[in-house]
Amino acid sequence: MCDARSPFPVFLDAPHVLSPVDLAETFNTPEELGAPEAAQDADPALMPRGWWKVDAKRTNTNGLEASFDLLRDVLKKDHYDGVLGFSQGAAMAALLAALLQKPDTYPAFLVDGKPPHPPLSFCIAVAGFKPPGPTSDALFLPSYSTQTLHVLGKNDVIVVEERSKTLLDVSSNKRVEWHDGGHFVPSKASWRNFFRDYIRQLGSDVPSPGLAGISQPPSGAVTPSTPAGSGA
Repeated sequence: MCDARSPFPVFLDAPHVLSPVDLAETFNTPEELGAPEAAQDADPALMPRGWWKVDAKRTNTNGLEASFDLLRDVLKKDHYDGVLGFSQGAAMAALLAALLQKPDTYPAFLVDGKPPHPPLSFCIAVAGFKPPGPTSDALFLPSYSTQTLHVLGKNDVIVVEERSKTLLDVSSNKRVEWHDGGHFVPSKASWRNFFRDYIRQLGSDVPSPGLAGISQPPSGAVTPSTPAGSGA
């Protein structure tokens, strides 16, 4: 999560440790995510984490409540201007933005009957999508209006264009930018500068970074070691 007035974004770890089976059910591409190599008895601190787990039919999310509770406890302690997330984190970032607009949708999110935080000024969703299930529908349908920057990869084989469109369709105040790489946060200088200027100059017409080349190896599922903001 980000505060435009501060150089120190807050990075949050999702509450759920994901097993190889969870990865396969969530992404349906276990080979590209390294699921076969993930050891069941690995150190939990090094295991992949998620904001929810998907059921076997990939029609519902399990565990969103724990994520909402974690975010509520963080938000009530400080002020944030916006949120940035990647992949499932991008979906969660958009869910959070929508939840702060409709806090009564999940009463346990309230603190003494009130939202823990005002609505966010912006959301940046990199390789985002609309999660399945009734909670997501209640928050997103017919739409949510937080100013949202959607960043998508032309060669993303994990969150393909059809899947990303599910989130674009419910985002009523959106800007869409494409990079020519795969499933990662673009991190070339042009993109870092673009993210910085977008956050600092909300509402202004920040020039597009354009298709300025692949910023990370197109391995299918790369999370940069130094992302351009907070993943929430």
